[in-house]
Amino acid sequence: QVQLVESGGGSVQAGGSLRLSCAASGRTFNTYNKAWFRQAPGKEREFVQGISWSGLRTSTVDSVKGRFTISRDNAKDTMYLQMNSLKPEDTAVYYCAAAPTGGGINIPTRPYQYNYWGQGTQVTVSS
Repeated sequence: QVQLVESGGGSVQAGGSLRLSCAASGRTFNTYNKAWFRQAPGKEREFVQGISWSGLRTSTVDSVKGRFTISRDNAKDTMYLQMNSLKPEDTAVYYCAAAPTGGGINIPTRPYQYNYWGQGTQVTVSS
């Protein structure tokens, strides 16, 4: 079964840090663009950060710039999200996703552009 599996979520106080991981199983996603999305209760799924298949290009939503860092290790077929200086508004279910490159250079930012999704991991930040 092809799947992406997130881990590393949890509860922290504001100002704390968490590191999320997204591991692939069932097939390789090394040639896919990957991204982290999040969804808070009652809100639409939001793009957080994306990374090209090579890891050389990234895209970041303004609200997490300077606080979150996306990375990937293709040898392990795993993607990471290092989240520092967490705020209560970062509370959400975080999802990893993968999309074929399609030959383009832009990292997709819309959920419909991604073919594979993880089950999500909860991140809760208390004030």
